[in-house]
Formats: sequence, C-alpha cells, structure tokens
Amino acid sequence: MRCAPQLLSILLALGASTCLTSAARAQGSSVTTRSGGHSTVKDHVRRGQRARAAGQWTEAYAAYKAAFEAADAASSTERERAELAGELGLCELALGKYRDAAEHLAWSLEQREALPAALQKRFEEGQRKATPHVAKLRVSVDPPDAEVFVDGKAVGRIARVYTLFVEPGLHTVRARAPGGEDAFHSVRAVAKAEHEISLHVSRASVSSAKEGAPVSPSETPRAPRSPAAAQARPPSPWASWPGTARIGGIAVTTATAAAGAVFLLRAHVAHGDLREGNLARRAQGWTSHTCREASAPAACADVHDQVNERDLFATLGKVSLVTSAVFGVATAASFFTEMAVFGAGPRSTGIRAVPMATSEQAGVLLEGAW
Repeated sequence: MRCAPQLLSILLALGASTCLTSAARAQGSSVTTRSGGHSTVKDHVRRGQRARAAGQWTEAYAAYKAAFEAADAASSTERERAELAGELGLCELALGKYRDAAEHLAWSLEQREALPAALQKRFEEGQRKATPHVAKLRVSVDPPDAEVFVDGKAVGRIARVYTLFVEPGLHTVRARAPGGEDAFHSVRAVAKAEHEISLHVSRASVSSAKEGAPVSPSETPRAPRSPAAAQARPPSPWASWPGTARIGGIAVTTATAAAGAVFLLRAHVAHGDLREGNLARRAQGWTSHTCREASAPAACADVHDQVNERDLFATLGKVSLVTSAVFGVATAASFFTEMAVFGAGPRSTGIRAVPMATSEQAGVLLEGAW
C-alpha cells in the first residue's frame, strides 16, 4: 500500500508523454502532407515543362491536368492556379481540344491581374486561336442558385451568368433548382458566334401548396361561391331581344346618317363645279337657251351629265337622312314604350342617338353617360 502513490504517479507520467508524442506525430504528418501536396504540384509542372519543350503535347497535357486538379485554394495561390489553367489550355489547343482550351484560357484570363504581362500575352494569343473553332454561350439563370447542365453534364459552379464554350452543333442547356420545374433551352451553336440564353426556373407557389394540402377533419369544406350568385344583378334591358334590336337600330341610324352626309357632300361639290362652269360658259357668250337650241354645242352633253349626277346624289342624301330619322325615331320610341308599359326607368349609363340634318350638314347627336 505504501508503493501505490508512486505507482500512480509513474502511470500518469507515462500517459502524458504518450499523448504528447502522438500529437507531435500528428502535427508532423499534417505538415508533411501539405508540403508533399505542394511538391507534387511542382513535380507535375516540371514534368509538363519538360514534355512541352520536347514537343510531347500529350504528356504535357496529362502533367498540367494533374497539376491543375491537385492545386487547391489551401495549397496554391490564385496566380499559380491561373498559370496552370493557362498552360493546360495551351496544351489542349495544341492537341485540337478547342472547347477545353477556350474554357481554361478564359478562366485564366479572368485573373489577368495576377498574371505577368508575358503570360497574359501568351494566353490571349491562345484564346484568339481557339475561339474560331467554338461557340460561346452566355447563359443567365433565375434564380441564381439553380444548377446548370449542358448536354446532361453539370457545369460545376453556381452563378447568375455563365460564359460557356461548346462545339458547333445542337446542344441542350438545362437549369434545375430545388422545389421548381426544370427549364430547358435547345440551341444550334455556330462557330465564332455568341448565343444569349435566358433560363427561368419556376418555383412552386404557396397558393398551390395550400390547395394541395389535406383539409383538417375539424374544418367543414365550403363550396366555392359562384360569381353570378355572389353578385346577382337585375337583367339589363340590353340583354334581351329588344335590346339587340335597339343596338341594331342605332347602328342603322348612324350608318344611314353618315351615308346621307356623304351623298349630300358629293352633290354640293357637283353643284359647285356646275356653277363655276356656268360662269366660264357665260363669259364665252352662252345663254340659258344655248343647250335647248337645235344646233347645241357638244359640251352640252357633259353639262347634262353633271346636272344628273348632282341631282342623283342630292336625292340619295335626302333619302338616307329620312331613313336615318325613321330608324332613330323608332329606336327612341322603343325606350318610351318600355317605360310606359313595364314601368322601367331609363338607365343612368345609356347612350341616345338623335339624327340631325340641315340644308348643308347632316349627322347624329349622341347623348348619355359612359
């Protein structure tokens, strides 16, 4: 029993030393992993540089692709990732992978502020060579959290506006958002062209969700109210056949009055032409009996035609105005008859048409509130 305290202290000391050793090993292993990952990217880059210098573009492409995939935000800088994307794009350009080359070079040039001037020039030159072989898609998405797919392949990032490169041909762009219906758009891409695409993913409305929700047993379902039953109004006098006849009467009154006005106007013009012609002929020595003589001039036939035309249009105008007055009086009488027989009062928002005619003018006077 006297040795128990010494034994306990020895065990505690051994446990503490074991924990410290394990923590130090874990920390050392994490540092080794980070440094090892960074050295792996550098190894891929050196391998890609050697292959590119030897003209072995397939090996250079594989090395730069591995380096680009191994580089992340934790182990590399923005400049390093932009350089890797640009070098990978140049390798893809040499291998004829124009779409991938345009995409990686465009992504690299988005961080052009972090690139040296010499690299910017190289990558811009490569972008100019790749662009004629591909088509550019500018896809705007609403809502911005929707996931975008091109030919069934996810783009892999979330944005409101995407700049994508595709091979010439028919492509399908799809946007998908949680709780909404997918939006589709098909486009026939043309090389060296830029296509604008707008996708809107409709969300499920709250009202439709409430309509689809089950009814509580404690609630009694209510029958929908019919608009006709909710707002019952007395039948309008224009809804029955007398109303239809009145509308037809007003239409005929207006049409005949307008026609009469046109005919009278034409007769007035013909009369003016005759008066001017008479003044000219009297200046030439004609009298009122010239056209009645046996040796009447040939121009008298034209004068007779003008007189007949004037009289015809004057007659048609007068007949049209009389017809308009008859239909107008009949239409107005129908209102008074209905009030006298059925006791119906005039509508507050009605229209009254009254034909009017004088020796010089003709028309229809409309009165009422609307």
